[in-house]
Amino acid sequence: MAAKKPALRRVTGAAALWLTLGANEKRPSEDKEEPEEKMAEAAIDSNEELSEEAEDREWLEPDDGGTFQQVTNLLNIMDSESAKPDAAGAGPNMRRTLASVIITEKAATEPRAVMNALTRCLQGPEIPTQRKVNIYNILQSIIQQEGELEERCVQRLVAIASKEMREIAEMEGYMMAEVASDTLVALSRNHFSLVMYDLQHHLKPLDLTDEFVIITLAKLANGNVFEFMPYMGITLATIFTMLRLANEAKMRLVICGAMETFCEMVQFYLKHLEHSVYPVMTEEQFAVKLFPMYRYFVTVWLRSHNPEVKLGVVKALKPMLSLLLPNDDLREQVYDYIPLLLAEYQGSLEALFLTQVLRQILEVSVTASTPVPQMQLHTIFTELHVQVCAKAPAQQQYNSQNLMEIIHCFIALAHSYPKELMKFFLNQTEMSAEAIRVGTLNLIRAVVSADEPRMHIKTIYLAIRVVKNTLSDTRSKVRMAILRIIGQLVLSGFQDRVKGWGLKYVSMQLTLSTYKLTNRRESFNQRNMEENMVHRVTMDTVKIITSSVSGMTNEFWVRLLCYIMETDYTEALAPICMSLTNLAEQQLHAQDMEANAASRRHADLPAPHKLLARLLVLMSSPYKGGARGIAMLHLLKTLSHSIAPAMVDMWELEIPLLVKYLTEHTEFTWNQKTWEDKLIQFLRNSLKKTRGSNWSLRLSKELNNQIESFDSPSLEKGFLYRALGFTLATGLEADRVEVLLLELLYKTDYGNDFDREGVILCFGLCARGQAATVLNVLHDFEDRIQESEQSWQIGAWRKDHPWRRETVKSALMVMYSCVATHCHPQVLLTHVDIPITSKIIHHYTSSCQDIFLKMAFMKSVVQVASAIKNIKDPEDFQFAQKTTLTAIVMAIIKAEPTDNLVSPVRTMAMDAFSHLSKVKPFYSTEENSELMDISIHSLISLQPPREDNESIKTLYTNALRALEQLMEDLMQRQLDPKGLQEMVHLLEKWILSEKEWEREKALNLHLRLMQIYVQSIGVCIPLKLGQFGALVGFIAPCTCDSHRRTRLASADVLSSLLDLHANQTCTSWDASKELELARCKEDLQGLDVERNFSASARIAKVACTQFNCDEVVSLIQKLCENIGARDLQHDKASVTWIGTFLQMRVKELEDKVAEILGAILAHLPVVDQLEVRGLLIEGILLLAHYHRETVLTLLLRQPLPMESHLIEVWLAVAENVPFARAMLHGLMGRLQSRFTTKTNATSKADIWRLAAVDPLMILCTIHLLVEKVHKDDKLPDLFPDLTYTLLLQLGSSPGPGAVSPVLKTWRRVCTGTLPEEVNLQRITIKSMQLLFKRLNSERLVHALDEQGVWALLESSSTFLQGVGLLARLCIRHVEGSRQRLSELVLRGMDSEVPSCRVCSTAVCVEFMSDPILYQEKLLKPAVLLLEKGADQEDEALRVLSLRALGNMALGAPKKVRQYRKRLLERCLCSLREPGSTSVPSEGMEALAKVLAELREGDVGSFFDAISKQCRAFFDHDSEQLRLKAFLVFGKLAKVVGISRKRFFKEEVKKAWVPLMLHCQDPCSDAAQACIATMYQCVHFWGWKALEDSLGRRDASGADEMTVFQMTLCSILTQKKPAVLYSFLLETMTYVKSNLSRIRIASCNLVGIIMKQMSAHYLKRLDFPALRNSLQELQLDSDPGVRRAALETLNILDTCSQHQLLASPGVS
Repeated sequence: MAAKKPALRRVTGAAALWLTLGANEKRPSEDKEEPEEKMAEAAIDSNEELSEEAEDREWLEPDDGGTFQQVTNLLNIMDSESAKPDAAGAGPNMRRTLASVIITEKAATEPRAVMNALTRCLQGPEIPTQRKVNIYNILQSIIQQEGELEERCVQRLVAIASKEMREIAEMEGYMMAEVASDTLVALSRNHFSLVMYDLQHHLKPLDLTDEFVIITLAKLANGNVFEFMPYMGITLATIFTMLRLANEAKMRLVICGAMETFCEMVQFYLKHLEHSVYPVMTEEQFAVKLFPMYRYFVTVWLRSHNPEVKLGVVKALKPMLSLLLPNDDLREQVYDYIPLLLAEYQGSLEALFLTQVLRQILEVSVTASTPVPQMQLHTIFTELHVQVCAKAPAQQQYNSQNLMEIIHCFIALAHSYPKELMKFFLNQTEMSAEAIRVGTLNLIRAVVSADEPRMHIKTIYLAIRVVKNTLSDTRSKVRMAILRIIGQLVLSGFQDRVKGWGLKYVSMQLTLSTYKLTNRRESFNQRNMEENMVHRVTMDTVKIITSSVSGMTNEFWVRLLCYIMETDYTEALAPICMSLTNLAEQQLHAQDMEANAASRRHADLPAPHKLLARLLVLMSSPYKGGARGIAMLHLLKTLSHSIAPAMVDMWELEIPLLVKYLTEHTEFTWNQKTWEDKLIQFLRNSLKKTRGSNWSLRLSKELNNQIESFDSPSLEKGFLYRALGFTLATGLEADRVEVLLLELLYKTDYGNDFDREGVILCFGLCARGQAATVLNVLHDFEDRIQESEQSWQIGAWRKDHPWRRETVKSALMVMYSCVATHCHPQVLLTHVDIPITSKIIHHYTSSCQDIFLKMAFMKSVVQVASAIKNIKDPEDFQFAQKTTLTAIVMAIIKAEPTDNLVSPVRTMAMDAFSHLSKVKPFYSTEENSELMDISIHSLISLQPPREDNESIKTLYTNALRALEQLMEDLMQRQLDPKGLQEMVHLLEKWILSEKEWEREKALNLHLRLMQIYVQSIGVCIPLKLGQFGALVGFIAPCTCDSHRRTRLASADVLSSLLDLHANQTCTSWDASKELELARCKEDLQGLDVERNFSASARIAKVACTQFNCDEVVSLIQKLCENIGARDLQHDKASVTWIGTFLQMRVKELEDKVAEILGAILAHLPVVDQLEVRGLLIEGILLLAHYHRETVLTLLLRQPLPMESHLIEVWLAVAENVPFARAMLHGLMGRLQSRFTTKTNATSKADIWRLAAVDPLMILCTIHLLVEKVHKDDKLPDLFPDLTYTLLLQLGSSPGPGAVSPVLKTWRRVCTGTLPEEVNLQRITIKSMQLLFKRLNSERLVHALDEQGVWALLESSSTFLQGVGLLARLCIRHVEGSRQRLSELVLRGMDSEVPSCRVCSTAVCVEFMSDPILYQEKLLKPAVLLLEKGADQEDEALRVLSLRALGNMALGAPKKVRQYRKRLLERCLCSLREPGSTSVPSEGMEALAKVLAELREGDVGSFFDAISKQCRAFFDHDSEQLRLKAFLVFGKLAKVVGISRKRFFKEEVKKAWVPLMLHCQDPCSDAAQACIATMYQCVHFWGWKALEDSLGRRDASGADEMTVFQMTLCSILTQKKPAVLYSFLLETMTYVKSNLSRIRIASCNLVGIIMKQMSAHYLKRLDFPALRNSLQELQLDSDPGVRRAALETLNILDTCSQHQLLASPGVS
């Protein structure tokens, strides 16, 4: 005890530490304190006030240093843990246990203080029961730990525990009374006297004490045997006085239990008397004191109605009898109470316990040789026998144990009263009841089997007599009981007693049971079972007899041996063979060998070949009938000398090996074929020993004879056919072999499949050594049954077998093929074509070709082909019949229905193809594909069989396996990528099938194909470029198939493909990828569609890393091809893979974008599902995001611009506004590239960007994007560029009649009428209209429509006008874009493309009229570009440039003077343009605008040239030019200053005649401008009267102009007649003007001048010339000219006459 304390302290210290941490988690740093101190602190923290009553008790100790407080706190902890709901039943709580351990550990150092504290705690008022239980448990631990304690403390504790044990209420205090009792027992180990004194004090005679006093006394006796013995006598005496007072069942049970303990302790005490230090009490003394209680128990308490009391009494009787029965006197008295015990069998008490008491009494009576009184025998026999024969009551739980106890009772009775017992048994057997007879016979068997003490021979004799009395009973259970008795007699050494009647009975039962079992009927199942049991018992008895009985009679030997040869009930063969082996071995080892030999000869053994044949056949099923194979082998070995002496040595070696095989296996592990092969080899080796004799033929004949002895099918019969074949093959006489073979052919039932196959096998095996003989027999058989194509007469040969023609034909075909399989190779090569194969073809083609015949034919084909293939050295043998066989098999498989599977024809046909493919000549590639296609089509369309149809499932599985094998065999001839692709091509249509079973099978075939390819070729031949991607792309969508098994199969195929590619390309393929594929495959097993798509995408990510760019292209092309081939899930999977690959590899695919996009666009139109189309379009957009120029060019180059799928692509672009902006920039760039200088491409993107694209496609796309981009986006950053680009395009577009190449293609394809807007002009204008509408400026849109801008732009003649108007409106209404437009315009003006420059200059015309260019500091470059444009050859460009230069005076008037030299020079140059009127006209207008902002000094030297150039245009044919000339001349009149006045005065004189004449200009505007110019110039004449004359009148009228002219002529006549004369001459030049009105005006002016001219100047006139000119005008077409000319001519005549009249006077 002391040695255990330190360890205990260490453990409890750690526990206390844990408890402290749990109780006070805020103080973890105090873990170094002592456990007791920490627990004390924890207890003080939860301290409760002490009870004042406890402190006032007189006997309590004074203050003990806080121990009581600590103990109280720890007990409180235990109580709190016990009160938790989960504390009950959950095992000891850790905190409660720790608290208990701490108190115990504290008691080790301060036992007195702790004991006093615990005792005080027990005395507290109203202490809970659980708290007291805890205290008592702690006290028990302390008592066990400390040993001896202070006596005063012990006395207190004994008093308290004893009181509580006796006074506690029954229900609630039972547990506390129990622990109090245990505490007293614990104290008794070191303080026995104190405890015993207290208990004895409460144990008083004739006073019924408390039950726990007796219980505690029993515990004390059990724990302190020797100390208690002095008190045993008084205790028993006192308890005996209480027996009459104990009326309650509970108290009686306590006393019974205590008595059982007391008696057992007394027995222990008596056995160990040498250890006792107290006075010794003898066994007799104890027995004397005990017997009264035994008597009272049996006579009074055993008769109680309470079954528990009865049981307690009976259990107490056993130890009491152990003390009473050894006493001779008391034993006799005990016998007197046996009837009372027997009477209890009739009650409800468990019979086992009564029987055990009775057995105890009976066995002691035998050992003591004092048998029970004879008068009680009948009662004992009857009560015990009834329990054996009758069915036990349901409440009896120990019936089998009770029967064993009864048997021991009868054995004891047989020792004491054998004669009486057997007489009783004889009387019982005379009753007819089966149960009584069986029970009696079983008891006799038990008596016979009793070895100790050995039964008297007389008892055995009497027992046999009783048994013989029942031999005539035919009931199964009685027969089995008799047989068991016979066996038991032999085992017990009474062999002599069973000879004669016993052996005869066993032989009879063997025959009887065998007969009944072989002729049993199914309806009597119970009888069959009973008879089977009888036979089994008989076999066991035979085995016992043959192994134990010596000198067995020949009759029994012969009976057993014949039993083997004749019986049909083979279950008995194993034991019979074992028995025969035992008998034979006994005879062989007998001393008299001669007598044994004679005995064997007298035994009349069967013929050796018959016995060998019989045993061989039976051994073919070695485990049947109880492992009969081993038994028969042993018998065969034992009888080897009698059967065949020549085989003895070989059998000595071979048979042990066969036995070893059977012993190493069981009926569940053995292999039938292996075993049969061993037996056949054993047979062949045996026959070799008899070579040269007729043993094989005799054995063959016997085997042939036994064929009909066995049912079909059976293992034995199958072995018979096989053994017969091997035996016949070794026969030396061919004629006798032929006879046996023909006999076998005739007697075979060909309608029985088993027999037919057996005969076929027999013939094949026979052909190993007799091939020619077998072929001759078959030919002879065919001749004898009179075979012909017209008649088939078979029925006459066997009336009992109505053969069918097809059945015999099928058998003959397979026989021929079986001969080919087993015959020698050289013989095969000689006969395979003729007659073997030719006969097979003949029999098939000449029949009705039903299913069975087809199967037989194909089986024959397989066997023949296999036989040829197995020839090791065929010497280039070519199978001539191969083509014919292939054609027949193809016809067979094509004829099979494709909707159901009812036979293995397909399987066998594919097997035939497989075997034929390995025989020369080999199939060609085309033939391989045709065979595979036919085979796949015949099987793959079949629906899978139902789960409950096992037969169809088997056919289905075999067919699939055959198809896979065929595929493997055909692939062997073309193991390369091409062959792989061809096989996959055959599977494609089935993988895309709408039927899930077809897809599943096709994918499984694909998987098998990949496995074959990988295993056969591996990495030797790499796949073709793009083949890997195509294979993966075809399978990938199947990973999202609706069928689970199809998904898994596709994942396996992909895994196989990836492995193959990784191996061939030596790329990395680590375990993480394999693990990811496995996880994906696991996810594919679920039914969640989204999870399946996710798993498929993950597979795509794993696979993507293994692809190069070319393979990616081929994969995407294949995926696109598959779209639409199946359902929506398939298509979604395809686009999911496409999207995944593009996301991961899009940056690397720059060179492959065209191929990828082409594949997508080619298949996009046929996609019906919007979701799939959307995903494909997302792929296009992804490509466009990284390779915009390439994708844009490819999209624009599509031949049909308005196809719906292309519109969807652009609509998707439009939905992404930033991306749409980028695409619009790209589109504009392509339009703008037509107006910029061609550049060389520096990158692949430039190549695509600069590629030629039809502008109509670009414009249609721009229109669509502008229309569909979100309405809220005004595209402010794109507006100027897009507007300008569209204007340029509109300016460069051909006329409306021109047709775009794309539009031509569209018209060839489209059957309907094209929309009107589908031409370059209209689509451009539509786009511009949409663009302007996006500005949300209603005023601008209204102005554009109102002013007809779009109509102007659409017409080429008004295009520039429309451009100007559009530009003007943009300047007015569009804010924020003018700077960008200005920049674009300037850039366009610098373009080398004429149309671009013209259009840009037209816009610049409007921009120059606005301050925008000046404000944006773009005026100078604009002027320079305009100056450059004014020098170009293009007339329109020159006109627009001049106009724009002139508009500078409107937009930047302050800058005119700065650029005056450039402006005036360009304008002046334009005036000199030969042959053009528009350029000079525009130059004049520009000069007019510029001159308005200049002064005389600004014009400088240009003044003279301008003036002269203007005068030159006064008479120009162009009205505009005349008009502009008049206006400019007028502007010059305003500009002229002092320095140029004289010059301009002369210029005015020179211009005055044209001015006066053109006042009558046919162009009203020119006339008005001319008059206005005259107003500006008249003051240069310096005549006030002339100014007043022109100023007072409306010069626009003709009369007023005439007046003005007359006034001017009048003044000139007076002041400058010479000028007037020159005017006349100049005016006469205008009479030939092209303008009629000018001619009229000139005639009128000539008349006015002539009227005002002086005579002096009249003389100088050339009147004839004038007259001629005027007379010519008389022929003018204009009557006004003619009239004016006539009037002038009249004036001329008048003047001429005046001149003639005046001439003489003058002269």
